[in-house]
Amino acid sequence: MGHNPAKRGFFRSALDAMVAAREQQAKRYVANALLALDDDTLKASGYSRAELKRTGGVSYLF
Repeated sequence: MGHNPAKRGFFRSALDAMVAAREQQAKRYVANALLALDDDTLKASGYSRAELKRTGGVSYLF
């Protein structure tokens, strides 16, 4: 009995959505943490303040 990868179950879809949401939350968290650094440190690490703000440097709703 083979699985059809195109047809996913409800729980698998829900898990995938939850994982994607947590990944986005982690990206926002890291961007906000990096925004606390000074511009020279960000530049030395290969980041720019504008890029981090665009990536997700926003305040949390909760």
